[in-house]
Amino acid sequence: MSTANEQGAALSQQAILEAILDTVKGLRLDYDTLNTKMNRLEALTSTPNLAAVESRRERTNTGSPTVSDSGMALHSPDSAVAPTSPKSPTTSMSTRQSLSTGSPYTSRVVLTTYPGQAGIKPTKLDWGNPDPKQRGPVIASRNPTSIGLRNAIGAHGGSYCIYHALSVAIGALPATHRPDLENTEPPVKIGPHPQWADPTKLVSMDPFGHLVQQLFKAEIDSGLDIRPSIAVTKAHMQLPEIAEAVRKGRLPIDGKIVINDQGDIKVTKAAVEPVWYLPGVAARFGIDEAVLRRCIFEDTGGMYPELITRPDLKVFLPPIGGLTVYIFGPVENMSDPSKKLTLRVHDECNGSDVFGSDICTCRPYLMYGIEEAVKTAQQGGSGVIVYFRKEGRALGEITKYLVYNARKRSQDKASEYFQRTENVAGVKDARFQALMPDVLHWLGITKIDRMMSMSNMKYDAIVNAGITIKERCAIPDELIPPDSRVEIDAKIAAGYFTASGKVPDEKDLQAVQGRTWEWDEIQH
Repeated sequence: MSTANEQGAALSQQAILEAILDTVKGLRLDYDTLNTKMNRLEALTSTPNLAAVESRRERTNTGSPTVSDSGMALHSPDSAVAPTSPKSPTTSMSTRQSLSTGSPYTSRVVLTTYPGQAGIKPTKLDWGNPDPKQRGPVIASRNPTSIGLRNAIGAHGGSYCIYHALSVAIGALPATHRPDLENTEPPVKIGPHPQWADPTKLVSMDPFGHLVQQLFKAEIDSGLDIRPSIAVTKAHMQLPEIAEAVRKGRLPIDGKIVINDQGDIKVTKAAVEPVWYLPGVAARFGIDEAVLRRCIFEDTGGMYPELITRPDLKVFLPPIGGLTVYIFGPVENMSDPSKKLTLRVHDECNGSDVFGSDICTCRPYLMYGIEEAVKTAQQGGSGVIVYFRKEGRALGEITKYLVYNARKRSQDKASEYFQRTENVAGVKDARFQALMPDVLHWLGITKIDRMMSMSNMKYDAIVNAGITIKERCAIPDELIPPDSRVEIDAKIAAGYFTASGKVPDEKDLQAVQGRTWEWDEIQH
């Protein structure tokens, strides 16, 4: 009897579940039908007279669209629609003008999207596939022709995407502008390399990002807004330290790399915007992807709700600085294990790199790295400088200056160097070098003969990525500014490489003191 009752209860529960499922399907069908009708209505009410639209925008200064709880804005009472195709509901929705506010965008504000939503069909993106056509393009644009096909969260341009928005807001740039990519392809061949086919080796940049204008030309010509995330070019460099090295005979004039007695050097450059494959980034740091998405969402003020609502979108273009690669010598030498390679990975320091501040070793070490990279290239190998936009250990320049103030007001001893940063920022370093080796994989680098860095974090990240480092080169003592002794000794004590092998103890660090403001005022 009890078995019969249990079976009856199970059948009853199944019936309830099926009824709920039927209701949900009905609601979904109703939503799709309503959305289709709304798009058709917008298309039918579109005006072909753009001049009239602009004139009306100028005359109208009242009214505004209302955003509903669902994230879709209701129509403002004073709005019109730009010309669209009735066959393209996504386009008609996205080009509808909000004349009352002068906005170039639709009066229906799409705050976020969801998997399976009507009109949302992301382009296939098979990260790690060695065939770029099978891998697919990265599409982040919300332009009318691409918004429904987006397969990436975020926007192109890194931190500069906000300036792009400002240009649109003030009318200097059309909201639907797509770049003309004719003749923008790289002047040299980089890749493909075997590392590009390993989804664990390249998780923070798109290996095909410099080739989209060639690989996806048909898709771009059809109207898709696909943009490069890497650009490669050639240039000449002029640096006073290199000119001095030429004058003193440390660098010979070979006409190929060092081209004249002024110290001008030929270089190939690649600018890279970050493109994060979120599952790979999470795995690299040993965290759950959902945790990574939530933390980025919260710490950016909720700027990217699709990090939460679109778990099917695995690629994110973060609004952070990218990197630049400077290559000396033939590009193909970098990936040739029979050729010597000198490398410096350098994190941005505007105060020292550009303006010569002597509180750190950044510019002297960078110039030393460039000189040694050029030497290796002249000897038949290659030299590479990778310059990351990670100002102030990726804590920012404001944090850096606040730390400077705290240091200079309290004797500026090496023993307290990192503590001062932690007091202000809560962490002594936010560069977290785990993603740094990706660019080396992109370049096809498998071994480094001379690593122009003392950083244990960079060394560990590169070696853990499977790249061999044969020699580590410390900055020569004569290049260390007196006021930066605090920094370099504190870092050596914390694990940085030192050619002498001597690691300062606590007593040594207590004795190393930087220049204080009071001392500076007395001297001047």
